[in-house]
Amino acid sequence: MTAAELLAASGRFPLSPGLTDAEFDAVEREFGFTFAADHRAFLAAGVPTGRGWPDWRGTDRDRLREQAAFPVEGVLFDVGENEFWYDGWGPRPATADQAVAAARFHLATAPRMVPLFTHRYLPAGLNPHPVLSIYQTDVVHYGNDLADWLNREFGLGEPATDRRRPTVPFWRELL
Repeated sequence: MTAAELLAASGRFPLSPGLTDAEFDAVEREFGFTFAADHRAFLAAGVPTGRGWPDWRGTDRDRLREQAAFPVEGVLFDVGENEFWYDGWGPRPATADQAVAAARFHLATAPRMVPLFTHRYLPAGLNPHPVLSIYQTDVVHYGNDLADWLNREFGLGEPATDRRRPTVPFWRELL
């Protein structure tokens, strides 16, 4: 059963009609990312609605921008407030403001994370890829793929017994 079929069969969330190719193109242009093929297929089959789900058709574009920026903004918060520093960025600058500026520069090259549900994300354009929970620098593997994530998150079926290693640069290092 596909992830979309699994979610639809559960009856747990209202589903609106799937996004059209034109709607996908408009969202990708507006937000500067490309949906991964599995995420695109999931949303083409039906768009989950309600609390926690991104409202890709909604008028509150600022809220969507916040959801899309949440992973990077969370890392920047930890850099500035909690002295987090990723070794791959080289030596940490002397002040918190300089560190945040340097981290922002480095994070601009990290793959974009696309909102899936609350603080669950899939990397833009990488398919298939595990679903990641990202809250500041706390990154957790939440499922090998969309169907496995639905099984784990909402108890809709039997979760996979193995764990697929995330491959997305930078974000995998925070696991």
